[in-house]
Amino acid sequence: MVTLRGGSVRIGRVTFRNHLLLAAGILGTTGSSLARILRSGAGGVVTKSIGPHPFPGHPGPCVVELDGGLLNAMGLPNPSKYFREELALLKDEPVVVSIFGSNPEEFSTVASWFTDAVRCFELNLSCPHAEGYGSAIGTDPDLVLACTKAVSTLGIPTWVKLTPNVTDITEIGLAAEQGGAAALVAINTVKAMRISVDLRRPVLGNRIGGLSGRQIFPIAVRSVYELYEACTVPIIGVGGISSAADVVEMMMAGASAVEIGTAVYRTPDLFCTLTSELYAPDGSPSEEIVGCAHG
Repeated sequence: MVTLRGGSVRIGRVTFRNHLLLAAGILGTTGSSLARILRSGAGGVVTKSIGPHPFPGHPGPCVVELDGGLLNAMGLPNPSKYFREELALLKDEPVVVSIFGSNPEEFSTVASWFTDAVRCFELNLSCPHAEGYGSAIGTDPDLVLACTKAVSTLGIPTWVKLTPNVTDITEIGLAAEQGGAAALVAINTVKAMRISVDLRRPVLGNRIGGLSGRQIFPIAVRSVYELYEACTVPIIGVGGISSAADVVEMMMAGASAVEIGTAVYRTPDLFCTLTSELYAPDGSPSEEIVGCAHG
């Protein structure tokens, strides 16, 4: 298998310890859990999504395990501005704060709470199960441009997490790039649902949720591949990655780094395993691997 040369990397105007980042929403609810993931070998971490108001999330059941994935409808539960207290434990660490809002003004307000405490923002414009947020606005190129610009003008590197639940993901990527995005993150969960045949009702309390895990990996690879062809800013690939081979495949599609979520939910020490398998002293420079499947 292809291996990579180790060492710190600079992606989307931010320096990380390696190419492997924790995705938003998985073990990112407290400063101590984020610190644990960093100690396990992650190059950086993305927090849970923080919004303009504290919210408990959707009624349960909120998470259902499937063969090869998870179906969730958490509903963006978050402590809002009080999350700053958790970040105090992570001073000078490679932390990306995921934020959400319903309009550019809310995105700017939420970002302003954390500008002195983080290296980067990741805009959640892609959650498929939170009414008025996420993909509700992330499918509109004009709103994506405006929300991205509202945060990027604050001077902190701004990444935009894209939804796969669109006809053309490159249209949304280009809008984010025009708004000043330093990088694109692709993809968030795929809108989905299951029904219990015994109960004759949807298995999730919110009925509709987002599918993550191995089942969406081919969708994520395709999305990254298309974005690499259309956009110029770096891409962070996410969706179904669970092995070193998956990381290499995603990078060959065009990702400069990856985020891992569902696989860490099941194997918390996965970053330790991946770094031992992915990196070698005689490994290839990442610039030789990123996008090599094109042309």
